[in-house]
Amino acid sequence: MQRRATLVTATAATALALLIAGTPAAHTADQQTAFAPGALVSQDIATAGAGSPYYRIPALTRTVKGTLIAAYDARPTLADLPGNLGIVLRRSTDGGATWQPQQVVRKDPAPQGYGDPSLLVDRQTGRIFVFYAASVNQGFFGSATGNDESDPNVLQADYSYSDNDGLTWKHERITAEIKNPAWAGMFAASGEGIQLRHGKYAGRLIQQYAIRHNGANYAVSAYSDDHGATWRTGTPVGPGGDENKTVELSDGRIMLNNRSAPYRTVAYSTDGGVTYTPFQQDRELPDPANNGSVMRFAPDVPASHPRASWLMFSNTAATGSRSNLTVRLSCDNGQNWPVRKTAEAGSAAYSTLTPLSDGTAANPRVGLLWERANYQHITYSSFDLKWLGGVCAPVTVTPPASLPAGRTTEVTVRVVSQNDVDLPSGTVSLKLPAGWSAPSVTVPALRPGQGANMKIPVTVPANAAAGAVPTTATYLVRGWQRSYGDGTLTVTAP
Repeated sequence: MQRRATLVTATAATALALLIAGTPAAHTADQQTAFAPGALVSQDIATAGAGSPYYRIPALTRTVKGTLIAAYDARPTLADLPGNLGIVLRRSTDGGATWQPQQVVRKDPAPQGYGDPSLLVDRQTGRIFVFYAASVNQGFFGSATGNDESDPNVLQADYSYSDNDGLTWKHERITAEIKNPAWAGMFAASGEGIQLRHGKYAGRLIQQYAIRHNGANYAVSAYSDDHGATWRTGTPVGPGGDENKTVELSDGRIMLNNRSAPYRTVAYSTDGGVTYTPFQQDRELPDPANNGSVMRFAPDVPASHPRASWLMFSNTAATGSRSNLTVRLSCDNGQNWPVRKTAEAGSAAYSTLTPLSDGTAANPRVGLLWERANYQHITYSSFDLKWLGGVCAPVTVTPPASLPAGRTTEVTVRVVSQNDVDLPSGTVSLKLPAGWSAPSVTVPALRPGQGANMKIPVTVPANAAAGAVPTTATYLVRGWQRSYGDGTLTVTAP
């Protein structure tokens, strides 16, 4: 395939506009306590009205040199493309404690616009990519079919790349390479792409896209096996696709995690992201149709490593609003998500995660970039396993067919250890409505892979209304590590 021509070169000094946001005060903690174990440390790195009327759509990565790069849209309004949007970024060379002034990656005069960045680092070459959509007249829903790279009515697929750790950027257009002419709108799913580390397709770069075909939305992987010299797209999965992320599993498969309400949907690939299984709901991941993030906790470790199957996920874990930003941990390639912690109970929106180390230390940190306070801030947070406070032990609630009002009935709760070391004895309890009662029950010490069933006597008040009652079982071990399992109890008349 003939090599594309480079479009433009941008630097912090020669870019059309340099939007300086400054360094705001820390949102949560000062730098002296920034990396204290067990802390969620946050600071706003972009604020609406400081350098640009609005900022949206966070992307985050860590380069091969250890530099953190946070990219996002600078917008004249909160509206998506088409519009005179630009891609900007900030860099941190001290692990996120401080951030350099904001620089422009790409910005051109109206009506041109660039939006929805997704970062991707080639760990073999060190090249950094930032993918985004480019518009003149039309956005995703209005885009024409075809892949003419000069058509102002086609939403274009562009990216910028840096070979000097994010200091300067050059731009490419790959619409003709990756867009099927039958598709209408197409845009890169913001956040972070992946590079496969293991197996037959090791080294492959994968960036996710959402595409529109025959009035429906699909998800599709764009991939490169030659370090970005050429790109191809696989087979779309859908309908029902939207902004989506992928993660390499320890068994060599790729899991695609897709924005969808009221629950996230997932699909799997065994051929390096070329084709996927049909979508299925993950009912442990509630979602209001918002962009989230999934990452492999220790992406470089071999499949035999205890943390090879650890995944982390973030989204606004609600079904009715963009709120309750939650971080979760799975210890079995996403089959269960027993560990969860709320990072922000109030208003939040898009989020993206990236590892800050190889994930093998006793208490490694993870970076989280997210939209806070009704899109007023782009906020960078970091946390460690101690803050997450979880234990690899899925919890399953198995209630009886019914719980008669006014009686005591046993509910079975099962805990299975996925730890690689023994767990001491702990307790399990149920969250129940006011007026109900149930004791905490002792969970015996568990060896790796061992499970235990506990019978919890639940007393339902006589005046309880018949119907479904949600409950959450909490497993507590060592006094601070928790895992959770959700279930539904059905109340019947006495």
